[in-house]
Amino acid sequence: MLWVLFVVVSAAALAPVGFFFVRGQGGRGRQAAALALYRAQLAEIDREQNEGRLGAAEHAASVLEIERRLLAAGAEADVAPTAHGGWGLLAAILVGIPVVALALYLPWGAPGLPAAPFAPRLAAARADQLQVEAVVATLKQRLKELDPTSPKAREGLLLLGRAEIGLGNYRAAAKAWRQALADHFDPGLAAAAAEAETRAAGRVDAQAAGLFRAALAKAPANAPWRALAEERLAEAARASAPAAR
Repeated sequence: MLWVLFVVVSAAALAPVGFFFVRGQGGRGRQAAALALYRAQLAEIDREQNEGRLGAAEHAASVLEIERRLLAAGAEADVAPTAHGGWGLLAAILVGIPVVALALYLPWGAPGLPAAPFAPRLAAARADQLQVEAVVATLKQRLKELDPTSPKAREGLLLLGRAEIGLGNYRAAAKAWRQALADHFDPGLAAAAAEAETRAAGRVDAQAAGLFRAALAKAPANAPWRALAEERLAEAARASAPAAR
């Protein structure tokens, strides 16, 4: 079963720790154990890539992280483990970690599920993005054909803003929502446009601050976004305080 394989792999990965822990009593110490563990992890992820269980992007990220740890371990001073309690620590590492991992996996794990390689998931995410981009293009074309003052045009602007947010185009979303506000002011929409403008600019600029103030002035006391709007205005005040002095 797959979980048995997990236990074996965990034990194999931790075996260098035990070997170099013992050797550390003769002078190699924990630094050598860490280096051996990281090298074993590098070999393991190379093997997973060769067997098709790890995508190229995941492999590169994993190698980068392990190499960073290798450099950090190489720079540390060699500290030999103490004789008192050293074997207890070794037993806790070699036995405790696989046992705890297995205990956590069994209640919620699903070893029978098929593999989920990174490449298909990346392709699916890209397909979703292309679909949203197509929706945005269609909405923009449709808005050109509508009367800007019509209810359908306002509804289209609201949808366009949401779609742009989904693509991370905060400035475009803020622009669409400001156009919708020109026809009919809505405090919640004003706060959303102000937040999008803030994220696009990386700060609460004058335009965003004005929208937040207008939204708060006409919003009910229990508006769920009120705390965020007040915090954004406080950020703007703190940013302008040094300039005022």
